[in-house]
Amino acid sequence: MTAGIGHNSGRVVEPGHSWRKHVWTKARKDLMPTLPVEVVRLRVKRATQLGLPYRTYAGIRASTGHDLIGFMFSSNALHVLRDGQGMPADRAAKLDALISTARAGLGHRPVTPTHLATLPGIDRAFAAPRFADSWADMRDRMREIVVEMDQPADRFVMIGDTAFEREWAEAAQMAGYLNEAQFFRQG
Repeated sequence: MTAGIGHNSGRVVEPGHSWRKHVWTKARKDLMPTLPVEVVRLRVKRATQLGLPYRTYAGIRASTGHDLIGFMFSSNALHVLRDGQGMPADRAAKLDALISTARAGLGHRPVTPTHLATLPGIDRAFAAPRFADSWADMRDRMREIVVEMDQPADRFVMIGDTAFEREWAEAAQMAGYLNEAQFFRQG
């Protein structure tokens, strides 16, 4: 069976293809900084301490220009849906394995900050913005949390489970957002 009109069968036969490929490859290489091996080793170690794959850590670091100091976890991401409920063992183990990393919890009602603060691996806890809040109210709430933490927002990554929680990261101008499945699945 032959290919139809306009189909190139996967071959590029345009003149200059190899030159364009060479120029593109060189431009991409020149764009990426060459880091000393010692710096790469330190960053790989830091990614491990944060429980992130190096590629994820490096991407976040490159976009902000800063190292990460911690995470904010929604109660949804922690699979804690009410006071009195514990966190699943795999999630508690992941939080416990983080080294030199701040771990804040954001509790959706009916989960209270008081309960979240008692969970293993959570250093501080706050009341999350409410679903009924306007964008401005949600932004202001996230800014209040950042001020209370006394740390720059762009040094934290939000770990959440919904698009609504992704908006928290954007409103607070955090370093990024990871879905809870991405974070807790990564070893």
